[in-house]
Amino acid sequence: MAFGRGPRAPLLLARLSGLRRGACARAMELPRCFALELPGCTLAHFAVDDEAPGTHPDPHAAALLGPPGRSYSLSVPVAEGAGCAARVRAARLHQRLLHQLRGSPFQLCQLHRLLCYHPGSGAGGLQHGFLLHDPRDSPDTRSALLALLDAYRDAPRPLLAEFAGDAGRQLWRRPWELQDEHGWRQVGSELVVPAPEPALHPVVPDLPSCGVFPHREAARAVLEACTSFIPEARAVLDLVDRCPEQVQKGKFPVIAIEGLDATGKTTVTQSVSDSLKAVLLKSPPACISQWRKIFDDEPTIIRRAFYSLGNYIVASEIAKESTKSPVIIDRYWHSTATYTIASEVSGGLQHLPPTHHPIYQWPRDLLKPNLVLLLTVSPEERMKRIEGRGLERTREEVELETDSIYRQKVEVSYQRMEDPGCHVVDASPSREKVLQTVLSIIQNNCNVL
Repeated sequence: MAFGRGPRAPLLLARLSGLRRGACARAMELPRCFALELPGCTLAHFAVDDEAPGTHPDPHAAALLGPPGRSYSLSVPVAEGAGCAARVRAARLHQRLLHQLRGSPFQLCQLHRLLCYHPGSGAGGLQHGFLLHDPRDSPDTRSALLALLDAYRDAPRPLLAEFAGDAGRQLWRRPWELQDEHGWRQVGSELVVPAPEPALHPVVPDLPSCGVFPHREAARAVLEACTSFIPEARAVLDLVDRCPEQVQKGKFPVIAIEGLDATGKTTVTQSVSDSLKAVLLKSPPACISQWRKIFDDEPTIIRRAFYSLGNYIVASEIAKESTKSPVIIDRYWHSTATYTIASEVSGGLQHLPPTHHPIYQWPRDLLKPNLVLLLTVSPEERMKRIEGRGLERTREEVELETDSIYRQKVEVSYQRMEDPGCHVVDASPSREKVLQTVLSIIQNNCNVL
């Protein structure tokens, strides 16, 4: 949904277009824009400016930024072009902030996702953060935020600003800075103005460096940056380094089976492998699955690096086993990519990368399956199966249950994957019927029966 078509938006759009046309424009010269996730998973875009007197922000954003109550922005700075270690530090800081803002003394405040970006600047420089809205406008909230920042002595330190309205119904953003002699002080004011919605969600250019890794080395660099605080990262890297960088399939077909939890993957993969006398593999593989809980508790960039490297370890097993028999894989690259896209792209379905975007393309150095099947069931059937299993669930599995928009983004991302795309299979009927359908698709595409 496009917001921010106020009187200032055309002028700001003209400035953005002019900067994009200027080959010598530096990212620091671009206006800073913000994408605020609103209730209902829509996004409001706004910018800060000092040259737009008399303008008013979009009413949807103003309802959260302005009175009644008071709002604060907190973001984690990342320099444009920052290396892998800096992105990892920023991601862990962002996660730590999230846990703190969900706890005491902020329980009565509303928390929203907030991104700060420079339109047209490409990858790098995106700041992840939060908007904290205090409907009571309590001075204790400001004091608690400043005390929270005092605890961050090392770089990167979160950036804090607060929003305030004036008698003319304009909104202002006022940053806080720590000054050695005077403590925390507000430094200047920036007018909040409407901004046009960009053609592509601002997080998309950063996805190849934060979770949808285009090649093995990109994921490897992330875990390399984690070895000082996650000892198991070194063990994963050692296993990956034993795998050849380029592997080829054997003469037998390789079939990946994907789907949300409780869609019947375990049952179908086992039944199909028995029917085809195939080898059944899983991603992540058994050699690293004992560390899954450790990495599941980390931010997206670390968690997805772990799962990505698991795919490369599995690929070496596929190459060996497919010389002797068909291979069935319980999850592979598609699940790694779809969960990243769904979690990192804020807002609703309309904000996902469009169909045929390069982010949906298979990594160039990862062994590719002959066929990918996507098992689906209705949300009601999934819930019934999950309740019947009574198993421990990951954070993402819990989110799939409680957030229907997130679940839909995962499903749509699966369906947009290309080369190979997913063959959708309705897994609601009986086990026998589903197995018959799956074997028929395999026969038609792989000719193995």
